[in-house]
Amino acid sequence: MARRIPLYEYLYLFLVGGLLYSLLEILFRGHTHWTMTLLGGLSGMVLYWISADRACPIFFQALAGAMLITALEMVTGVFANLIFGWMVWDYSGMPLHLFGQICLPFTLLWMLLSFPALWLCRKIRTRFALGTGIIP
Repeated sequence: MARRIPLYEYLYLFLVGGLLYSLLEILFRGHTHWTMTLLGGLSGMVLYWISADRACPIFFQALAGAMLITALEMVTGVFANLIFGWMVWDYSGMPLHLFGQICLPFTLLWMLLSFPALWLCRKIRTRFALGTGIIP
């Protein structure tokens, strides 16, 4: 039987995901936006949830992570860029983009980044489980 993930673990992953996502943005773009911190936090929570299924091979977990992060990016982009006009990013110049909000190259990048992120999620889950005496 799988262990139920407590809210405080999701909140912790929200903070870790938001911080790491924002740091990646700053490292590669030189700046970030507060919406990216929220998107990163949600992405961290999603990856943590995906990583709980140990029966699922890591490749499929990374693929699911990439698809869900891309979906979150699309929703964030529609609101932040298309509705509110904040122009946080624009993938219009990228190949295989959809409304300039998501594109295949970044989906593939999210898949590659999901591998170390899933590893980190498992390490964090083990740490939390050790504190409760439950085997993850």
